[in-house]
Amino acid sequence: MGKERFNQYLSDGFSNFSGHIADLSGRPFTFLIAIAIVVTWAITGPFFNYSDTWQLIINTGTTIITFLMVFLIQNTHYRDSEALQIKIDELIRAHAGAHNVLLDLEELSPAQLKAIKKKYESLAQRARADLSNGKPDTDTDDV
Repeated sequence: MGKERFNQYLSDGFSNFSGHIADLSGRPFTFLIAIAIVVTWAITGPFFNYSDTWQLIINTGTTIITFLMVFLIQNTHYRDSEALQIKIDELIRAHAGAHNVLLDLEELSPAQLKAIKKKYESLAQRARADLSNGKPDTDTDDV
């Protein structure tokens, strides 16, 4: 298996795994399990005299789970953001009269973004003024 193919296999496997874990972790049943673990831990406190080891168990467990979940959530968020960006790009591309320069805004420098933002802020100010004067706030006459 070539290096590129192996990396793709690994990436796809991790994406599938992280998607399943994110799906499971967001379910009410998983939350109930977490509550049950915390309640069980709290109830056992008197039996262990609230010792340092007793406290260390919950601290270590939650730290490990939090550490791992950060990577899984980040992967899921990245994948969802990429898919959403592609959908938005397709809507811009397919809409007659849309500005195709907006297709890759995430790739622009901060200065370029600021210039485009100023242009849209100006459009918004004009639209608010038009609206307050009883005119439509769109560039089309069908409203």
